[in-house]
Amino acid sequence: MLTRRQTLTLFAATPAVAMMARPAFAATPEIYAEGGIAIDGTDPTSYFTAGEPIAGSAEYALEWRGAAWRFANAESQALFEANPEAYAPQYGGYCAWAVSEGYTASTVPEAWRIVDGKLYLNFSNRIQRRWERDIPGNIARANTNWPSVLQS
Repeated sequence: MLTRRQTLTLFAATPAVAMMARPAFAATPEIYAEGGIAIDGTDPTSYFTAGEPIAGSAEYALEWRGAAWRFANAESQALFEANPEAYAPQYGGYCAWAVSEGYTASTVPEAWRIVDGKLYLNFSNRIQRRWERDIPGNIARANTNWPSVLQS
């Protein structure tokens, strides 16, 4: 049986204990992959080889960094396999504008730009136009924020 003082002490300590016992939240995945598929199934090499996003095929796919990547053909898949960092979008395929602002956001394959040989994606064409107002500054801020924004 608890005394009145012990009961009051227990109740007083309960909120503090509850605040310390927060559930652990998983970090944001390293690669933005809706349904587990990177760039909505777009062939990442197509931005470099064709100058436009081309849909990939489930027939030509591989797993890299926890996401499924699709390719238009075997040649594109081989290019990516040989050097995935050269073709994968920056910031794990998250919106370059959002990362420059300190958070992550989804992207669409149609809002893209290659800068200094690197692929950058954005949330939408409207956001991409905002990002393009200061590409060097936005890239510098995003580079500073990446990958710590995954822990937010």
